[in-house]
Amino acid sequence: MTDKKLEADLNPDLVVLEDNKPKWYLPKTRREGYRNLHKINRFGLLFRSDLVLKLSKNYNNKIEKIPSVKNMISNKYFCSLLVGKDQNILFEKYAEDFSETQPQTIMSITKMFVNLFIGELVDQKIINLNNKISDYLPNIGSGYASATIQNVLDMNIQNSYSEDYTDPFTSSFLHEPICGWRLPENLDQKMGQEEYLNTIKSNRDNDLSNSSEFSHYKSANTDVIGILIEKVSGKPLKEWLLDAVEAAGFEDALYMGTDRYGMPWISGGGCLISRDFLRYGLLFARKGKGVGNRQIGSPTFFDQTLKNKGTIYMKLSDNKSLYYSNSTMKTGDWIGHSGLGGQFLAINLKTGVVASYFSVIDTKSGTDDEYKKNMINMLDEIVNKNF
Repeated sequence: MTDKKLEADLNPDLVVLEDNKPKWYLPKTRREGYRNLHKINRFGLLFRSDLVLKLSKNYNNKIEKIPSVKNMISNKYFCSLLVGKDQNILFEKYAEDFSETQPQTIMSITKMFVNLFIGELVDQKIINLNNKISDYLPNIGSGYASATIQNVLDMNIQNSYSEDYTDPFTSSFLHEPICGWRLPENLDQKMGQEEYLNTIKSNRDNDLSNSSEFSHYKSANTDVIGILIEKVSGKPLKEWLLDAVEAAGFEDALYMGTDRYGMPWISGGGCLISRDFLRYGLLFARKGKGVGNRQIGSPTFFDQTLKNKGTIYMKLSDNKSLYYSNSTMKTGDWIGHSGLGGQFLAINLKTGVVASYFSVIDTKSGTDDEYKKNMINMLDEIVNKNF
């Protein structure tokens, strides 16, 4: 035996290289990084369903003729677009470098799971949305203690956590080492999700109120709700997720990033293949009715989500806004969610039409407001038709 120290290099996928970003998120490697994130992240769980929801191809040729669809599927960012209703695939299109078996990160669309879980807890009267976070999480920091659950669900609070992707040192990037999307500066750091969330402070005088009608979007809000769900229910968040997967009937898997202790990163850790991304939306379209007569979520809470005022997430046109409500985005009769870098899922709760869209924006920040608006308006047009 020798006392010579073993040589090692920092993990090349996870080390911060430039612009305070790891390799997988840099513009030139982001497209590859997004479809391999389920293998790149340091910590994770895999969930598979025992039953698989059958999907039949029943194409509607009107969809491919919609001008906005033609425009978006020809964009260089495009990866996949699927449209479905009931158990029918009405449209399915992939980019040349993408396939039906390719997983991709759904980013913040993972947040929609929270709507299912909170709906059940409200129905069971385990929680009251008008109560403060600290009523259920006594160790939470000043950044959340005095906020109501409802305001956290609606992105309707202000605190010291920022999510501005044009800023390479925004809080959401600094949050990434906790859940394994990059290496921490100190490799001996062993902080878990709950410990990290408890460190978030208020901006001033513990006042968290939002003085505007617009969302203060923070992924940490959803992670706090994830901790709360686990604490008040006595049921691990990973079991909640498995219930959802088994209700949706995924054919592949939900690849879920976690912290080093196995706490699911509910604000953005999910990865799915495109058809399971569609199945995820179809579960909401059925208001939580799953395969095998399973039920998850609350039909009543879905209706409340549409009725809830929420906050304005973005303007889609001069007379139409997208609102943030109960861990979803909504307008008119549909709910959905955006994912950083060009993902969106839209579900019309009246028509039952679902549209799921994968793409990868290769700008420096991963954002492109005009492209995002065009993407959402296309999906709005699709799901509002009664195919």
